[in-house]
Amino acid sequence: MLKKKNFYINGKWTSPKNQKDIEVINPATEQKCAVISLGGKEDINDAVLAAKEAFKTWGYSKKEERISLLEKFYELYKKRWNDITEAITLEMGAPKDFASKLQTGTGASHTKSFIKYLKNFEFEKPLGDHAKNQRILYEPKGVCALITPWNWPMNQVCLKVIPALAAGCTMVLKPSELAPLSSMILAELIDETKFPKGVFNLVNGDGATTGDALTSHPDVNMISFTGSTRAGALISQNAAKDFKRVSLELGGKGANIIFKDSDPEAIERGALRCFRNSGQSCNAPTRMLIEKSIYKDAIERLKKYANEFKVDDPNKEGDHIGPVISEVQFNKIQKLIQKGIEEGANLVAGGPGKPEGLNEGYYVKPTVFVDVKNDMEIAKTEIFGPVLSVIPFESEEQAIEIANDTPYGLTNYIQTQDNEKVRRVARKLRSGMVDVNGAGIAVDAPFGGYKHSGIGREAGKEGLIEFLEVKSVGGWN
Repeated sequence: MLKKKNFYINGKWTSPKNQKDIEVINPATEQKCAVISLGGKEDINDAVLAAKEAFKTWGYSKKEERISLLEKFYELYKKRWNDITEAITLEMGAPKDFASKLQTGTGASHTKSFIKYLKNFEFEKPLGDHAKNQRILYEPKGVCALITPWNWPMNQVCLKVIPALAAGCTMVLKPSELAPLSSMILAELIDETKFPKGVFNLVNGDGATTGDALTSHPDVNMISFTGSTRAGALISQNAAKDFKRVSLELGGKGANIIFKDSDPEAIERGALRCFRNSGQSCNAPTRMLIEKSIYKDAIERLKKYANEFKVDDPNKEGDHIGPVISEVQFNKIQKLIQKGIEEGANLVAGGPGKPEGLNEGYYVKPTVFVDVKNDMEIAKTEIFGPVLSVIPFESEEQAIEIANDTPYGLTNYIQTQDNEKVRRVARKLRSGMVDVNGAGIAVDAPFGGYKHSGIGREAGKEGLIEFLEVKSVGGWN
């Protein structure tokens, strides 16, 4: 069992002020795989003060210095690719092929992308020809509290840490206590890159103790959080007390609108996108809206696809899904599946219990409910498991109405060969992102949502700007 009890504060690994250990559970075996420590107020205070002191110089560092360090970090990241992949498979049960290509891969892609945008970003520029003595300055927001989830651990860490470093911010990272091991490798990479001490700090812990101490600390200038909508609301309350800047990437309940003229793979592609990562993605299309004229045939295809969908040990090679993250999450999913049955939705694949032959580990059957009504609990709640709710619709207008009838607004999906319809529907969907015909969202496209899905954007140029304040200066000659 791994012992990872230390925190990374002010350029070195340090012991907790008050030892309180918590166990990391391998969701594929339900066994302990590591021990970490729970950070308290004193640990957070040390980390924040280190970041505050480091900001005095790092906040005014030259762009070229930051580019050089990030490029070195990127090269070191690639050398530790397998270590990061193995950590993610261990801590959250992502199958090894998926973990390598997508979980570890997206962290690398975002790092490379942010370096490109940093090279081209103008931190000082004139307002315009009409006001030549007016200057616009982009300056780092200061000390940032970065709180990341367990479902895409390295993806989310790199979406925060890398642009914060690029912008000239200093930071304290609190990764999820359920999946902290890959983030600790990232801290090792930061150390090996030789970023100035105090620029990056890591303190492990939970939300109630460690996260609360971090988000309420008076010397934190910005909070960037990815997680549940409920936790996002609590963090916003902490931030409001002293007007901290806030960036929130929260929940989703995406609708996938399948029109009758969709391409031949649309049904199966939509189910795969729902089940991928064991359904543990905020942008998963968990509501499939199908035009009535193709509804009956689509249900038969979904039934066949879901019943044949592979669930297996994440240490095996191949294209399958692994377990969900924890016993708590497994039980939540089971209760919601049972709720769907009680509400009268028609269960055509999967259902309660574990897949055959997988008695140990938090494995969930890929599950499909059809004839779902949009006011049912399974259609309203972010289940965060491989559970698909299928809803029929008769017209374009009705599909849009159903899709928008949710407090969330992260990602919606459209399947049609009619480009004019794509443009009409995409404009009317109340979400931060719209994926058409499986095109996907580019690595540097703005990632974020409307309504209860959050505030702000991550990735690309907008993700860099998220960590910058704007200053207007008159009389600049």
